[in-house]
Amino acid sequence: MAIVESRPDKASGRTLSPAALVPARVRLPFHRRRQAFLVLLGAPALIYVLLVAIWPLARGVAYSFYDYNLLRPARTAFVGFGNYSALWANEAARASIETTAIFTVAAVAVEFGLGLGLALLLWRDSAFQRACLALLLIPVTVTPIAVGLIFRALLAPDYGLIGYYLASFGLSGPRGLLGDPNTALPTLIAVDAWQWTPFMALILLAGLKSLPSEALEAAEVDGANALQRLRLVILPMLRPAVFLALVLRTMDAFRIFDIVFSTTNGGPADATNVLMIYAVKQGLEFFNIGFASAVANLMIVCIAIFSVAFILLVRRADKEANAS
Repeated sequence: MAIVESRPDKASGRTLSPAALVPARVRLPFHRRRQAFLVLLGAPALIYVLLVAIWPLARGVAYSFYDYNLLRPARTAFVGFGNYSALWANEAARASIETTAIFTVAAVAVEFGLGLGLALLLWRDSAFQRACLALLLIPVTVTPIAVGLIFRALLAPDYGLIGYYLASFGLSGPRGLLGDPNTALPTLIAVDAWQWTPFMALILLAGLKSLPSEALEAAEVDGANALQRLRLVILPMLRPAVFLALVLRTMDAFRIFDIVFSTTNGGPADATNVLMIYAVKQGLEFFNIGFASAVANLMIVCIAIFSVAFILLVRRADKEANAS
């Protein structure tokens, strides 16, 4: 590539810069060069998203329309929506959907109730409450797979620090809380609540901190007690934060995998066989890639429905707040 050097202009006697020596038809306008720079700047991230997220998602959607099994790849055939119809006809798949729904509703309800209570207790800004908030955030920093392994060891009926005494006093069966089909799912709900209640409390606490103090002072002057202020003033103004906390936790709880995999792996007797565990078993144990892709796509559709519902609820809350 030729290097353009600066040289003096014979007509004016001034030294011309290299940019001035480039023909006008070659130089791009500033906004074009800025756009090209931004495109080049974002190209690596875009390529990464396409390769890591979009391409696998597209392949999963495509696989769901085929009878594709890794044990017999030569017999792959297009079945259309056959995998989806088989999903609804499969009793184990319907049971996993029901288990996932129960886990999601129960876990989010418990976490919201406890999180709201903690947020109200930590609302006042003091050194003690800031220290309590820092300690409450410790469970959120632990990876879910580690949380599952820790509670699996704690609840073991033969050597666990908690499970041994529960079994000794007859509060759990001989196989422990995680080994009993009647108590395995409630135990996992409690473990999930232990980890994610602080996250719910943090979102709600941020919403409480942003509430205008004038409305609360006016309600107190009008004679409203604490429960009335909570029901009539705080909760209506806290709806955006409530919607955000509920939807984020609902989407995360619906695709629960780590804690279940590291504690029960879907057992005992499929009592904790949630959708993600069911999809992983179909894909990685039975190598039924087409059917597993259909299960995964069903989860994506459900999460998308949650997101759309969240957007509609937030817009409705904003309209009501602006109207009032």
